[in-house]
Amino acid sequence: MRQLILVMLFAWSAMGLGAETPATRDWNTLTPDEQQVLKPLEQRWKELPPDRQQRLLQGAQRWQQMSPEERAQARERHERWKEMKPEERDQLRQRVERFRNLPPEEQERLRRAHRWYKDQPPERREELRQRWQKMTPEERAQFRENAQRRQEKKTQGDTRERPAHERPNRKN
Repeated sequence: MRQLILVMLFAWSAMGLGAETPATRDWNTLTPDEQQVLKPLEQRWKELPPDRQQRLLQGAQRWQQMSPEERAQARERHERWKEMKPEERDQLRQRVERFRNLPPEEQERLRRAHRWYKDQPPERREELRQRWQKMTPEERAQFRENAQRRQEKKTQGDTRERPAHERPNRKN
């Protein structure tokens, strides 16, 4: 369990949280809760660079604020991460980096689309997943282009054409 928390904290620290370089923190200045979460690092704590210590502390604080459900989800994500091949991890890191570089409006649009997808019944998600997998790269590019056009129309107040997810479910 502690190793899982430690690995998650390392993953969070790799995200580059915290822009400033803080001073080294002595282990004894950490709160008991922080010490408990970071216990696997106690022996190496003083050797860690200050910015790494700070990111780990931020991760420990986030962990403490999570609900039991959020912690369970984090554990599940970590298990999936451990099962990934190195090239899959690299691809995921690249996708996360591309997402972070998107404008905030585009990030929000993608979050809304993801929430919509997650709200679908499992059989509908599977149907959508299969349709996507059957598409050629050209069809996928066309789909993205059409979705972008619909989004632009929507932001301009023209909602005559409804997005695919708002149309009645048609069987192919």
